[in-house]
Amino acid sequence: MHGFKTKYFTVLENDKIRCDLCPRFCTMKNGQRGLCYVRGAQENEIRLYTYGKSSGFCIDPIEKKPLNHFYPGEPVLSFGTAGCNLACKFCQNWDISKSREMDTLQSPASPKEIVQKALEYHCKSIAFTYNDPVIFLEYAKDVAYYAHQNNIRTVAVTAGYINPIPRAEFFSFIDAANVDLKAFTSDFYKKLTGGDLSAVLDTLKYIVNETNVWLEITTLLIPTKNDSPEEITLMCQWIHDNLGDRVPLHFSAFHPDFKMLDIPATPFETLTMARQCALQVGLKYVYTGNVHDPEGSSTYCPKCQTLLIERDWYTLGEFNIDAEKRCKKCHTPIDGFFHASAGQWGAKRLPIQL
Repeated sequence: MHGFKTKYFTVLENDKIRCDLCPRFCTMKNGQRGLCYVRGAQENEIRLYTYGKSSGFCIDPIEKKPLNHFYPGEPVLSFGTAGCNLACKFCQNWDISKSREMDTLQSPASPKEIVQKALEYHCKSIAFTYNDPVIFLEYAKDVAYYAHQNNIRTVAVTAGYINPIPRAEFFSFIDAANVDLKAFTSDFYKKLTGGDLSAVLDTLKYIVNETNVWLEITTLLIPTKNDSPEEITLMCQWIHDNLGDRVPLHFSAFHPDFKMLDIPATPFETLTMARQCALQVGLKYVYTGNVHDPEGSSTYCPKCQTLLIERDWYTLGEFNIDAEKRCKKCHTPIDGFFHASAGQWGAKRLPIQL
């Protein structure tokens, strides 16, 4: 495999090459792969082996990313590759993120072909998702180049585990991101993801303070692991104090998967408790996900509590945001990106082939 040449690496002594993309700093000899498996050492440089290959394509509602404040109701063309630079024991996409059978898993897809397919299906956005797009940065960047030439926006669904220099390049071509904030303790990150919490918090602050990327955050609540009211309140307070009150926060339900089949699914009451904690801290837009909860998934005016965007799963009902992005009742500005009316894609999930 020749791979696609990358630039975030350092040649060390003893014929070793260090990948500098993420805080893992995997050190390899020629012929070896990093933990993500899709970046490896070859001819004294790091190469990407999934450029131009995808694990599949699907047209989804934008709310499924989840993004509730980024052109609601519109279809988004979603795709990913294989591999991941975290090792989450609770991974919900482990069949893709942990796959090492890349040649059988993936279908060839050039950046131009992906954008052409988005145009064909009238998608206004392309989402890099399923596995973490930071590990296929070069591929995502080229897709974004052609997307922006055709007035198509780019969305990243990521854990935010990336070093500062490549991070600046990655988010320079992203229009909206949903970042997984998996917990709010270093112990959780170390034991259950193999990562480091502080690096993710740095990414969140970078997005808000240094970019124009629209940010939303998701936390998967896992019983007994990260779902205590104390931890949730601390996390929400950190978000409020460091990112502001306008960043939408999604609490989603855990379902037993991968290496955590012994943990039960998240009770509905836990999601409701978490949402109330966040609202009490002062966050304006807080949602529940992976459960049927029309109240917890809908958007309300933070001032007068008018129902602004009614959601039942991924189907939208009432839409009460005017053309100036304000509440139609009290005229309070609503944070996010909205058209004068919601899109009509609905809850459809449409797998497609290139």
